[in-house]
Amino acid sequence: MGYGEKRRDYYRARYWIAPGTLRTVVDASGATVRFSSKREAAKAANDHEAKVREGAWRDPSAGKITFGEYANRWYTEQDLAESTMQNYRHHIEEHLLPKFEEEELASILRSDVEAWEKAERAVYEASSVKTWRGTLHLIFADAVDEGLIASNPAAKRRGRGKRAGRSRDRGPEKVVTDPLGALLIAERASLLSGRADEFVACILKAYTGKRWGEIVGLETKFVRPTSVRVEWQLYELDTGELVRCAPKDDSYRTIDIPSWLSRLVSAHIGRTKPTPCPCHGNTYVFCGHGAARTSAPHGAKLVDVARRATVSTGTVSNVLNHPDRVAETTRVRVTTAIAELGFVRGGAVAEHPPHWRRNGFATWLFTPATSGWYPKKAPQEARPVPLLAEPWPGVPARGRNAQGRSEACWVPIAPGFTPHGYRHFHKTRMEGLGTPPKLMDERMGHLDGSVQARYTHITPEMRQRLMAGLTAEWEASLDARLALCARSYLPVLDRLLRERLKTRR
Repeated sequence: MGYGEKRRDYYRARYWIAPGTLRTVVDASGATVRFSSKREAAKAANDHEAKVREGAWRDPSAGKITFGEYANRWYTEQDLAESTMQNYRHHIEEHLLPKFEEEELASILRSDVEAWEKAERAVYEASSVKTWRGTLHLIFADAVDEGLIASNPAAKRRGRGKRAGRSRDRGPEKVVTDPLGALLIAERASLLSGRADEFVACILKAYTGKRWGEIVGLETKFVRPTSVRVEWQLYELDTGELVRCAPKDDSYRTIDIPSWLSRLVSAHIGRTKPTPCPCHGNTYVFCGHGAARTSAPHGAKLVDVARRATVSTGTVSNVLNHPDRVAETTRVRVTTAIAELGFVRGGAVAEHPPHWRRNGFATWLFTPATSGWYPKKAPQEARPVPLLAEPWPGVPARGRNAQGRSEACWVPIAPGFTPHGYRHFHKTRMEGLGTPPKLMDERMGHLDGSVQARYTHITPEMRQRLMAGLTAEWEASLDARLALCARSYLPVLDRLLRERLKTRR
């Protein structure tokens, strides 16, 4: 109960807002209200305590804290996954503080939030703004719980506003493909990289529905004869660091795989013989593509020879490939520089980085494989992937004047298809095969909390039917690929095609 407390020549009203926490009745300006009698003070204290019990009380001076001060404190109190903390930091620093930092919590109105959202939508995608408003709502909701403000100005009022809101805010159509398209995209990605990692990873992603971080973070010890285990993922922070953390929503799971997929992944491990990465000390199935940022290849490079001989790199290339096009004196100077530096063609090849980078994989391997085009990157405009026409489906031309030497280009397979789209692909294929929802949720790492899910169980027969269905779709995609061309420039796919051709005879 509240009570009146004697203070020199007046009484102040004291009441409890929580066990061990007392407050004093104050006026609108935050000054203590002075009562002439103890009874009046006790009555006022009990009135305020009743509001506390009803949840209608808030400290009149609490809302004077600025949004910036509270948001900083709120962020430091969170204890979430590093990826989530990184996202919250971006939302607060880049989109919320520029508008609300200096404003007092109690002074921020719903109209202010609506005006901010409208301004953000004029610049950014609606889906992104919706996410940022969600973070703002969460911050204000915690401020309400602490009694700092009476209501949440970022709360959405149901049934209000334009009926066209949903259609206005909808995202682009989600692109999916069929089993043949998934196979062709995987083949092209590997042709672009010049190795088999991308082919095996794309096929594994398509037929297991694993997330990108789970593919990158797949360790060899979790590849088993009939399954792959999802125990960890590698999440890429903005700093470039890849953090080894639990899978999203703690979706630890064992994913059944068909025998053909098990052989494909196991053979890849046998060929590449992975070693522990320097950043985590674990052995991963796949490594990155391109030159490692920290690699320091030994030996002279082409540019070193050019500098030594005081010529261009193109002249050095001509001496190596077309010596008859170069003047005798220049050729002697270049060959002397080669001898002095100990230059060896192909000898200064940088090591691959231990892991893929999401943007590099999507931009330079996956997107060109799906659309047939390299993206725009200054100073170059978007351009078709240059190809040598033979053998089919074309070999990416590389080196100087690749565009000028190209003989063909790829037609699009599924423009707009993304690496994450393989999860949509896998779920769609399972739906088409009549897979029970419980088994689909297990493979995708989703959680169904309904009563129906609690009373449903996965049987060995369900798993066998799904494996048989996925195998039939894989074999059909190989048959369709054989109908286009019986061979592949990619060795791993070429072997699969030859084996499939034998089984059909």
